[in-house]
Amino acid sequence: MVSEDSPAPTPEKPFCQVLRSPHFVPTITGMAYVEQSAATLPLRPQDEVECRRCEVHCDKVVHPSACIAKACPFLYAYEAHGHRYVGCLQKVYSVEIDLDKLEAAERRGGFGAVRAVRQPLPMCHTEVESTYESRTADLGCVNPEFFEVPDGQPNFRIFARISS
Repeated sequence: MVSEDSPAPTPEKPFCQVLRSPHFVPTITGMAYVEQSAATLPLRPQDEVECRRCEVHCDKVVHPSACIAKACPFLYAYEAHGHRYVGCLQKVYSVEIDLDKLEAAERRGGFGAVRAVRQPLPMCHTEVESTYESRTADLGCVNPEFFEVPDGQPNFRIFARISS
């Protein structure tokens, strides 16, 4: 006899919460696990055009007005839409600049620099621009070799030779 306080009877077939049996589980075959190594420091960090190894982001920049002033042999010009545009044959910077606007900006105080997209040549007027400098760590730059700009000369000096 079932009283009002007793629990309901157990159903004859128990309810199963497993949605699928193991043999119906779809699997992807042929996938291999590939380990990825951590980012390593490059052999020559000064050959890079950007550094993102810390929270301060640094880029190498080139001054196109210096290309004009030095009469760089890799500077090209063409006319289109009634304007003359200049650019770099070596694609050190990828933009083409309106020559009239560049000269007008130089008269007002300077055109400024453009971001280098490949390693600047030794004759390029190159600098390193840093953004978010307030994020500099207590120990300083983690990649100081990046700030070495190319000057066509080795960045070291031999002062002694060992003779055998």
